[in-house]
Amino acid sequence: MVVGIASLFVSALVATQAIATPIKARSPYAVKEKHLKPRAWRKLDKAPRDHLINLQIAVKQSNFEQLEKHLYEVSDPAHPRYGDHLSADDVTELIKPTDDSLDQIHEWLEENGIVPTAYSTAKDWIHVTLPVETIERLLDTEYHTFEHADGGRVVRTEGWSLPRHLHAHIDTIQPTTSFFRARAASVDSFVSPIWEAQDFSINGLAEKKMNDPEIAKVCNVSSVTPECFKTLYKTKGYKTQAADKNAIGFTNYLGEHPIRSDTEQFLQKYNPEAVSSARDFKQIVIANGPGDQPLTPAETEEGTSKEANLDVQAIAGISYSTPITSYSTGGSPPFIPDINTPTNTNEPYLVWVNYLLDQKSFPQVITTSYGDDEQTVPKSYATRVCQQFAQVGARGTSLLFSSGDNGVGRYGTCVSNDGKNTTMFLPSFPAGCPYVTTVGATKNFQPEVVAYRAAFTGPDGVTRGNYTSGSGFSNYFEAPGYQKEVVSKYVSDLKGKYDGLYNKKGRGYPDISAQGLYFAYFWNGTEGVISGTSASCPLTGGILSLVNDALIASGKRPLGFLNPWLYSVGYKGLTDITEGSGVGCGVDGFPATKGWDAVTGLGTPIFPELVKLAGGKLPHQ
Repeated sequence: MVVGIASLFVSALVATQAIATPIKARSPYAVKEKHLKPRAWRKLDKAPRDHLINLQIAVKQSNFEQLEKHLYEVSDPAHPRYGDHLSADDVTELIKPTDDSLDQIHEWLEENGIVPTAYSTAKDWIHVTLPVETIERLLDTEYHTFEHADGGRVVRTEGWSLPRHLHAHIDTIQPTTSFFRARAASVDSFVSPIWEAQDFSINGLAEKKMNDPEIAKVCNVSSVTPECFKTLYKTKGYKTQAADKNAIGFTNYLGEHPIRSDTEQFLQKYNPEAVSSARDFKQIVIANGPGDQPLTPAETEEGTSKEANLDVQAIAGISYSTPITSYSTGGSPPFIPDINTPTNTNEPYLVWVNYLLDQKSFPQVITTSYGDDEQTVPKSYATRVCQQFAQVGARGTSLLFSSGDNGVGRYGTCVSNDGKNTTMFLPSFPAGCPYVTTVGATKNFQPEVVAYRAAFTGPDGVTRGNYTSGSGFSNYFEAPGYQKEVVSKYVSDLKGKYDGLYNKKGRGYPDISAQGLYFAYFWNGTEGVISGTSASCPLTGGILSLVNDALIASGKRPLGFLNPWLYSVGYKGLTDITEGSGVGCGVDGFPATKGWDAVTGLGTPIFPELVKLAGGKLPHQ
């Protein structure tokens, strides 16, 4: 299924017209937002005047507070409305802007000869496609080309303005000040088996003696397989019962697209009964993203689709025969590179969630293995994207995001983006959004501990950096009600350790964890292993999709937004992880402890217990 940019939004009426006259406004312009470029970026020349940008205007939603209230009521197992998820029309009615907001924004655009190219269903997003020179006049700003340390380039500004009377009607406009890069949360992949010469004890990889003979027989720390996951998390033997009413999805960015032939090889070896999944999963292409195709020579050279393959294989390896949907999102509108801007300047993350919300239905679990440092995006952008996720949750879908792979922050980067270079831990986004379930990573089996691998140089002479399950507290979002008590206790138990380096009142993450070191997978026809919360997130999604299957088969509704249930009831169906820490920023980082902690969350899944606690029944019960 291919979805072009014209299909992303309702009623694309006429093409945008560039203005040639100075901007007009009925009130003086004032700065709406400033956001300094992150340290990894450097400013180059002024952006090309004719470079086209698909500008996304976020109109203030009329009643988000009521939507949030509904979200928590239908997600709270103690509330009479638990499970009574909202319809697409219900959500649209709650968040559609007021006529006054739309009228004033339209007046501003029309005065300057600009006609919107498209709207979201609720009209809370307005799109206009304009050249840089026009946007600079419209927002009283100046765009430049910025280059990342890894060579990627985008067109952005560090501040923009609006007529003063519009400040209360527009939450954000992007792409302007956002440097979000949707970095995949996966680390080094290797040809399997891992080099015989590697000494696992050096990196703390050696597994302690396992007491459970079944786990010992199928689990090997050097290549963790679906048979191990099924045994460890007790899904082994479960047969799906509601495949016609249940589904799971995962997202792809940065040119990633799952390769069916690789997935077929993986399933033939590790889950033969599920081989048909490699042929049957649905591939939805959004905004000119990559299609359903084999790897090209250039993609093979770049290592493209290792992440996408990991995601689909982790899901299919444990949740057969639940239907799987892959979303591959490109930039919007079609991007034409030039010498100054060789990479896409648009925000595919926002394109994906807005596409999703324009659909009448979507999978009950969707996993995303991408994120970036929270401070790479302005708070207004993070808040508005997070509100979009709340709408998805209110409609009965569990959104899972990886916690990241750098513990409390990557070495050498742990400073603020406020111009003062203050030393600080680096929380991740969207991991810190309170309306999503964030997934951390573990390793070993009896017991599981925080996923950690120290830097080392392999026989090939390549040095691999540290990898640690992402860990921390948001600087943008406060701890929500469902976790305030456990976050407060955890912070108190730290007894002042790391004071000043993190936000004690912030939303803590992750919420839950699962295996995330040396996953067996196939890419480009070859078996290998790959690590990261990019592995633990789709694996957890697959397990939760099985919980939904059991619930639906029992006449119950799916879990929906998980966190209120997890923190009040579901935690009893998790194995608490108490060893290891979120190494990063040159320190040990937040420790795993009894109860919730800011590196493994509430623990790892015990499938039968989760089904029981959610009110479902297994076939033998």
